[in-house]
Amino acid sequence: MRIKRRDFLKLSVAAGASAAISGCAGGSSTNALATAETAGKIGVSPGEWKPTTCQGCTTWCPAEVFIQDGRAVKVRGNRYSKQNDGKVCPRGHLSLQQVYDPDRIKVPMKRTNPKKGRGEDPKFVPVSWDEALNTVADKMMELRKNGEPEKYCLMRGRYTYMRDLIYDVTTKVFGSPNNISHSSTCAEAEKFGAYYTEGLWDYRDYDIGNSKYILIWGCDPVASNRMVPATIKRLGDALDRATVAAVDPRLTTSAAKANEWLPLMPGTDGAVALGIAHVILTKGLWYKDFVGDFKDGTNRFKAGAMVEEADFIEKETHGIVKWWNIAVKDMTAAKAAELSGVPADQIERVATGMAAAAPNVCVWMGPGAAMQARGGYSAMAVHALGGLVGGIDNEGGSLQTAKIPVNKMDGDILKKHQDELAQKHSKKEKIDQRGRLELPAANKKSGGGVSTNNAATGIFNKDPYDIKVLVGYMNNFPFSCNGTELWENAMASVPFTVHLTTNASEFTMFADIILPCTVNMYERYGYVKTKANRYATCTLLQPVIDPLWDVIQDETEFPFLIAEKLKDRGFSNLYDCLVEMYPDPETGAIPKDSKELSVYALKYYTKPLWDGEKDSHGDKINGWDDMLARGMWNSDPYEYKKHWGGKFGTETKKFEFYSETLKKVLGAHAEKHKVDVDTVLEKCNYTARGELAFVPHHEPPLRHGSKDEYPFDFIDYKSRLNREGRSQNAPWYYEFKHVDPGDVGGQDSLRINPVDAGKLGIKDGDRVRVTSTVATGECVARVWEGVRPGTVSKSYGQGHWAYGRTATGDFGKSATRGVNNNTIIPWELERLSGSNARNGGHAAVKIEKI
Repeated sequence: MRIKRRDFLKLSVAAGASAAISGCAGGSSTNALATAETAGKIGVSPGEWKPTTCQGCTTWCPAEVFIQDGRAVKVRGNRYSKQNDGKVCPRGHLSLQQVYDPDRIKVPMKRTNPKKGRGEDPKFVPVSWDEALNTVADKMMELRKNGEPEKYCLMRGRYTYMRDLIYDVTTKVFGSPNNISHSSTCAEAEKFGAYYTEGLWDYRDYDIGNSKYILIWGCDPVASNRMVPATIKRLGDALDRATVAAVDPRLTTSAAKANEWLPLMPGTDGAVALGIAHVILTKGLWYKDFVGDFKDGTNRFKAGAMVEEADFIEKETHGIVKWWNIAVKDMTAAKAAELSGVPADQIERVATGMAAAAPNVCVWMGPGAAMQARGGYSAMAVHALGGLVGGIDNEGGSLQTAKIPVNKMDGDILKKHQDELAQKHSKKEKIDQRGRLELPAANKKSGGGVSTNNAATGIFNKDPYDIKVLVGYMNNFPFSCNGTELWENAMASVPFTVHLTTNASEFTMFADIILPCTVNMYERYGYVKTKANRYATCTLLQPVIDPLWDVIQDETEFPFLIAEKLKDRGFSNLYDCLVEMYPDPETGAIPKDSKELSVYALKYYTKPLWDGEKDSHGDKINGWDDMLARGMWNSDPYEYKKHWGGKFGTETKKFEFYSETLKKVLGAHAEKHKVDVDTVLEKCNYTARGELAFVPHHEPPLRHGSKDEYPFDFIDYKSRLNREGRSQNAPWYYEFKHVDPGDVGGQDSLRINPVDAGKLGIKDGDRVRVTSTVATGECVARVWEGVRPGTVSKSYGQGHWAYGRTATGDFGKSATRGVNNNTIIPWELERLSGSNARNGGHAAVKIEKI
């Protein structure tokens, strides 16, 4: 790329200075620690704590920011929060360097070089908001005039629940089916495991404050996953009364604290889970108040022996004997050990320990057990263990969530403003091809989910059609999805792309228009719904400082501003829909501008929490002003066993070891494509056939690369300093990287076991080359015992070739600070759920000393 980083930054700074001179930019200093513009010294001037929400990960912590002289200087948890106990993890503090990042996009910019691709200089130039929005509106109207609104695509990354305006209303009223979320890059396969056993397509809450045994599987709850501050506070206390075991091929922070570490071979989670189940069943240790028992009380579960279904009377579960006969009876601890590398005696010890603690057993299943090419069934297998010991929806176990009574988008108003073209074309096939024979993406039904990573396939192949206008917000799929080369080629093929963003990222380098946006935690309105510690929470995002630059709120202001432009061009449907759907719920006034729309929409959604008209079954909020001042609402504590007694969301209304729910969905998918279920599984890269398709079981790992040429399994993990890949331009990220076990600050570390390093002549600190079947990159060897022999592990986040002066050394050209994990990991899907496959050993690599 011919443009140099310093030239791009100089251009951006010049644009920002121009905006400041013209009065567009905010008046706050970009340096939170600069000398205050008062007679007082730093820390002397009076300040105040203002509530907002941290979105550094999907914990979504209620937070407060200390403001002095209009600048954010400190972060803590919200004092009212029962979700995080008023605490935040390191990500909250890192956010200060995100909002005051000097490399943020400051004004709208447009591309002047029509050529696209990695290495092409976009030749961005600053433009006015009017020119930028007019350009976008003209391109959108071309699609309407040509009768092809489906060729508009909205791609959503991280979001607030104000997403309805940009994701649903704008896209559907315009007439496109293509609102593509990021969800399947996170944990849809994990949800698949819970849904097709428990009937819950969602993340679970974990009652570790009352657990007597905690089995952490494929995640590191004190570093990432979904209740980080709460786990940091509680895990130490849990170790005083409970046994903690961690199943993971690398020594996570949680594993380092645990009583047991089970370093299994990647992709063998299903085998270990079934091995544990085999021990529990053959020893008669299952929790009978939940599962039931044999009629005569005599245990008939014997290794290798079939059992008559009629001999067992189940209580809250369905199909325990079928599961045994089909998948469990032959998976002894010894066989599981042979497949996984975890010693048989350790499998037996964990199984008996769990059973002894039943039902107060927390089985914490994370993406590592699920986000694999064949991870759907291993996710079911891990979650099924909670059923065996009665820890499902129970004290000390995994929980669902209390209700958060917010308003929903008014679908009737939306349909009212869809013209005939929009009604017809918004029902066309989506660009990610969900629901095809080889891609069930079965969120409750065939095609009910999303397959974010497959959107690149659809775009590049122009199948089912070509995308002509692509809008992305708070996303960076050419960096965050595996198979980055496919994404780069797909993005280069789109004739017109808009990126709503805070920083120039890899996605931005393919854009034609860049629209600068607010940093969520500091400069915008929104709300999110979350849960932890038995409490559901609705927490607000609020502008605790004035926006630093001439930026907009992506989910609310962009729809309104573009609606005005479309109205000027004769298409008023979107504008009319927005103002009818979101008047001020207190006064009835319609929004006059984009900023009023942002506030009115937030008030509309959260109104049941603060208007006092009905019991919210949570905190008592006295009006809108009180809601803003508190910044959040807590539910009453979740009721244990709420779904026992035939209230689970499955076909049988029970916890399903034999999934009638999955059988129905796969059957319907097969019928839609006029094939049988075996053919579906074959097309989805699964080996199961017959009845095995409907029970949790072990699938042999799918591997890209032979053991001879690529002897190591590559393990991707998420750092406790990752603000979802957006913190790599923060110097603190590199300074404090050693907080991750086995990592070293200031470098991109590849952890390798001393046994393997010795064979390759690699010493700690050597530069090494890691190569997969699709890519190669350079990083620094960290010789460390905390990774299983035969595997190497590396933190996701570094390797940007476009983001900022700290994240990239040569902007736009090459990744000089390490290598992106997703470049090394081959493109792959878990097809039953539609998920990205980033775990499970399918990324085979070789390591060479440089």
